[in-house]
This record gives sequence, C-alpha cells and structure tokens, in this order.
Amino acid sequence: MFSLSSSHRYFLYQGHCDMRKAFDGLCGLVSTQLGRNPTSGEVFVFLNRRRTHIKLLHWENGGFVLYYKRLEKGTFSPPKAMDGRLSLSWAELVLMVEGIQIHKSTQKSRFCF
Repeated sequence: MFSLSSSHRYFLYQGHCDMRKAFDGLCGLVSTQLGRNPTSGEVFVFLNRRRTHIKLLHWENGGFVLYYKRLEKGTFSPPKAMDGRLSLSWAELVLMVEGIQIHKSTQKSRFCF
C-alpha cells in the first residue's frame, strides 16, 4: 500500500491539468489524452498551469491512489529533454518532486543481464 518505486512506469501529462479533477476526471485524461489504460498499474503525473501543484494517479490492487503535493514556494520543473516524450524515469520524477534541476548530465551505459 502507498508504494511507488523504480519498478513502475511513469507518464507525464503534457498539458496543464485542472487540479480540481479527482479520480474520474484524471482517468478520463489518461484514457483520452494519453491513450493509456488507467488501471494498468502505471503512474500518471499531472501538473497545473503554474506548476505549483502535482498529482500522481496510480492503480493498486483494489483501487486508485492519488498522491498530491502543493508547493508554498517555487515550481516543479519537468525534465528539459522531454521533447514530446511522455514517459519519465523514476530518477527524473524524484528530481522533479524534490526540486533539483540538472543543467547538464550524461548517463553512462550499464551492463544488463
């Protein structure tokens, strides 16, 4: 319960979201705008126009979980290299939520089995 980790897939909604939307409204955006299934177990990330509020919608066994954070100062900054890409990595999501901006980075390739 209440568990998000690097094993999940994360998708960022590219538009601005009305933060008054609850479970049903966000599920509508996921299915119509993102073309994804809201009950797939993936995590969907929504930002408001001023980028001061963030919501994460996630389906767990038995129901939806909605994570919500409102900043008192500053804004959320989505990763710079989005360029129409919908998916986020766990690391990109954590950096965005924590307010850490990386101006230049390179990711070294790692050997995978």
